[in-house]
This record gives sequence, structure tokens and C-alpha cells, in this order.
Amino acid sequence: MSVRHALLALLSEGPKYGFQLREEFEARTGEVWPLNVGQVYTTLQRLERDGLVESDGSAREGPQKTFRITAEGGRELVAWLRTPPDLATPPRDELVMKVLVAVRVPGTDVHEVIQVHRRHLVELMQQWTRIKESEVSESASDLSLALVVDAELFRLDSVIRWLDAADGRIKRTTAAADEPGANAAPRENAAPGENAAPEIPLLRRRARTNRSGINRKQTETGNSMNLQETQ
Repeated sequence: MSVRHALLALLSEGPKYGFQLREEFEARTGEVWPLNVGQVYTTLQRLERDGLVESDGSAREGPQKTFRITAEGGRELVAWLRTPPDLATPPRDELVMKVLVAVRVPGTDVHEVIQVHRRHLVELMQQWTRIKESEVSESASDLSLALVVDAELFRLDSVIRWLDAADGRIKRTTAAADEPGANAAPRENAAPGENAAPEIPLLRRRARTNRSGINRKQTETGNSMNLQETQ
């Protein structure tokens, strides 16, 4: 979460001082993400250094020192709102890592590991659902909290779905590996393509394709230069 840009958004409504920004930040985010007032002032100092906000100067130093957004800060805010976050590369999710490691640790009941995490996520969903039922209404004042709760419920639901899918895939893979002849050596006289290696994962295939494209471009460039020298 970008505190930097959240403060710019609040300042776009008009001049504010640090403590006021902290209070409004927590209110606008459904009071889910507490913010230290020291972090607010540190961020404001950096924004002022970068020319994105300006203050009243030394005339009103202290808690009541007022900050306002600059024209450059306004452009920075607009650009940030329209810039998609970097979701191209899968994050290093701790839960995903635990499942991947559990598959490789001898003697580990992967199904049991998955169920432990699944039960925890279900409990979290129940807690968020209770908050939604007891504290969220259709009024405009609850809009921020409603959006945050909905986002968290959807996120937890997607993780539970992934755990269920992972559990099923692991069971199917293990069952297939235990079938007679599953680990038999490939026949030497097999039909073309019968013993072909499985496709590499998407990310590796993408990397290989990119390298091939780079090498091909370098080769074409080299051939073009040789042709020019010959002429």
C-alpha cells in the first residue's frame, strides 16, 4: 500500500496538517490499516523534498503545520491512479511456498498441512463476515470499510479455492505415480512424439522464447551488417 499516494489523495481535497491526515487516512481505509503519525510526517517531508507538496514554512512549525499538494503532486497522483500494479510476476507467497516445500519433505502429510491452513482461512472468513454483518451498512460513511471487507473476503475465498485445487492435484499426481508401470523406462522404438518431454512451465517457456527472440534479432542484425560490407 502506498502511504505516499494516499496522503497526496487526501491533500488533493485541500490543505491539511499531519495529525489530521493520519485521522482521515484511517477513516478512509475502514480503520483496517493503522498509521503512525511519525510515518505521516516522514512521508510528508519526502513529498516536500520531491516537490509534490509544500508547507507553510517555518512560520508554523509543529503539529499544526499545514501541507498542500502542488501541481506536480497532482500529476503524480493522477499517474499513480492509472498505473496498473505489477502483477505479472507471481509474488513469493508464504502459503504457496509452504505447500511446495511440504510436497518435497519426506514423511509429510501434505493433505493434513493443507487442511490446517484451510481451517485457519475459513475462520478468518467467518470473522470478516461477522464484521460485514454487524458493522457495515449501505450508508456512504461505511463505504470504505465495506470495500475493504469485500476485498478481504474475495481474497481469502480465492486462497481457499487454490488450496482445494492444490490438494486435488497432489492426490491425482500421487495416485498416478503409484500405478504399475508409471515409472517404467521409455521404449526405444516408441512412435514419434510418444516419449516427448512435457511442455515446460509458462514462465520458463516465456524466458526461452524471449532469449530466442533476442538471439534471432542479433543474428539478423549481424547478417545485415555482413551484407552491407559485402556490397
